[in-house]
Amino acid sequence: MPTSTTGRLNNRAGYTLVELAIVVLLISLFSALVVPLLPGWGGSDLRASARRLTGTVKYLFNESALQHLEHRLIFDLNHGTYQGQRLEENGELVVLGSLGRGRKLPGDTHIKDIVLIGRGKFSSGEVTVRIHPEGWMDEAVIHLTDDRDRNLTVHTQPYTGTTEIYEGYREIE
Repeated sequence: MPTSTTGRLNNRAGYTLVELAIVVLLISLFSALVVPLLPGWGGSDLRASARRLTGTVKYLFNESALQHLEHRLIFDLNHGTYQGQRLEENGELVVLGSLGRGRKLPGDTHIKDIVLIGRGKFSSGEVTVRIHPEGWMDEAVIHLTDDRDRNLTVHTQPYTGTTEIYEGYREIE
């Protein structure tokens, strides 16, 4: 019978370092095989793009109210980028820090089209969403897609600056 260093009986059987290493290896192997098959994992940045875009909208909405200046979210549909700008009191457009570089949507995500309620649908060129310091913005429906033809719809709320994300391509009027 095994005894411990204190002289008491010790019936515990432990795992060896080799056995633990094999278990960790098997878990890693199964994770590497299963995770890419889960929806939303591996390959598509569609949902992450929608969340990043909604965060940008909310940021610009809040900045417009705090600074009492009109802000703009400008989409370049030909290049798949967007940027934030501020309209100064003297009429000068100022590019906003990290938003001014023209952010590109990550991975294989791109903007399919944008609908500005009351102004129409745009699938090319430059589209400007104005955010007014009085607490409202242009209502927009932004359709995102990826290389696997999956779609998400981002809808901006004109009076709150919040956004809703919908699965698929939705027409909102």
